[in-house]
Amino acid sequence: MDLIKKPVTPATPVFCTIVPPHILNKLAESDDADRQERTQRTLEHDHVQRTRRLGVVARGLTPPEPSAGADKPNRTIYDAGHTENLPGKKVHAESAPASKDASVNRAHAGLGATFELYLKVYGRRSIDNAGLPLDATVHYGEKYDNAFWDGERMVFGDGDNDLFLDFTIPVDVIGHELTHGVTQYTANLDYSGQSGALNESVSDVFGALIKQYALGQNTEEADWLIGKGLLGPNVTGEALRSMKAPGTAYDDDVLGKDPQPARMKDFVETEEDNGGVHINSGIPNHAFYLAATALGGNAWERAGQVWYDVLTGGKLAKDATFADFAALTIKAASARYGAGDEHEALVKAWSQVGVTGK
Repeated sequence: MDLIKKPVTPATPVFCTIVPPHILNKLAESDDADRQERTQRTLEHDHVQRTRRLGVVARGLTPPEPSAGADKPNRTIYDAGHTENLPGKKVHAESAPASKDASVNRAHAGLGATFELYLKVYGRRSIDNAGLPLDATVHYGEKYDNAFWDGERMVFGDGDNDLFLDFTIPVDVIGHELTHGVTQYTANLDYSGQSGALNESVSDVFGALIKQYALGQNTEEADWLIGKGLLGPNVTGEALRSMKAPGTAYDDDVLGKDPQPARMKDFVETEEDNGGVHINSGIPNHAFYLAATALGGNAWERAGQVWYDVLTGGKLAKDATFADFAALTIKAASARYGAGDEHEALVKAWSQVGVTGK
């Protein structure tokens, strides 16, 4: 696999985008001049945003006391008008009727679906557990091929309508990005190497759970894809990532081939993308899929509860390895459910992906 090598800077801040750098780097090499120029703008933009967020990530975030109305979402949608000025013009408030703009409505619904899963399943009051208002900006940039959580709001590009469609379409993309905020308020996992891959995997896990909860899907009905509906009609692929079968989400002449491994023996050593955080996240993603499907039923219940317990339990180190995380999930399963099916499913799932909890 040909990856563009870039040095990892230890202080690289967490600026979490849904489209990973290995895809954008591939597109930047395109023979299509317009596509190359558009992708280069996206890469340069994302680099600036990562630099801007250095101070925020270095200190993490401490949640305030719960606010009045913390059990209800407080969503505000802004429109950047195809500029890169944030937050943009306010176009939709929590109590407003549906907008004529489909992107606004999808963003509002996705923020709500995320809030609902965390509150109704885990008792968490918004991202910070204190009723943090959820803001989002749509129509960001000119054919901007990404979406991101910047520590304050969700931001959505419209895509180029060639390789990527509107980034408000997949609800799991919204859930994924907002979960980076949850992680920052809890474990604050370092965004490099295995801890960075865990950071990305946790967002994929809860992004998938948010979609499944919103659709009322059990483990058998779920597609286990991240970003389904985002790829353009001419792309050979289903989504950005597959938790069921990492490495199979896309295989396209322009985007390249999905590089995610499913097992530790195929762990990718690279300096790109902070040590391959979007690539090696396929390993813990697959472990969650295996555990959840072995248990059956609704994935947000037993398997999801274990992952939430570990993320918020205070014992997950910022620089945790896959083995550290595996051990904590096994202990959390035993603590909550005893030495039963849940414990057995976790032990087997991690063993199947080649990770042994310490």
